[in-house]
Amino acid sequence: MSTMPIVTPLGVISTATEFRLPGEVAFNDLIREAAQKYKVREDLVRGVIRAESAFDPMAVSRVGAQGLMQLMPALSKELGVTDPFDPRQNIMAGTRYLAQLLEMHNGSIPLALASYNAGPGAVDKFHGVPPFRETQHYVKSITQGLDEP
Repeated sequence: MSTMPIVTPLGVISTATEFRLPGEVAFNDLIREAAQKYKVREDLVRGVIRAESAFDPMAVSRVGAQGLMQLMPALSKELGVTDPFDPRQNIMAGTRYLAQLLEMHNGSIPLALASYNAGPGAVDKFHGVPPFRETQHYVKSITQGLDEP
């Protein structure tokens, strides 16, 4: 919050203003940094964040996933995250995990997204995107929003 005093002939008037960037913009630098570091498309990272938390760094799912990229506590621990609600830690860890999934699936974005949503075991079990309505919608909504390669 910033306060900006205004001096008038009648005295000083203090005005307080609070300005927050929308999530779509506020995390651009972190998204860009993570995408470059882990060699993952920026629009893909942004799409995962949009689908997972709608850019709310304090989001918690009904199953306990936390933060912008909705990391489960066990995954957070595995990736060295000490505060899953810290945007930097969450985006870096989530992007690192996404990069691992892309590598696991030979660069297949749909399979990496399905693994991110339903788990790599489900993708292996069904030899592709699982037939779960949520996962099908998740993959479709993110891939439709991607820029052309």
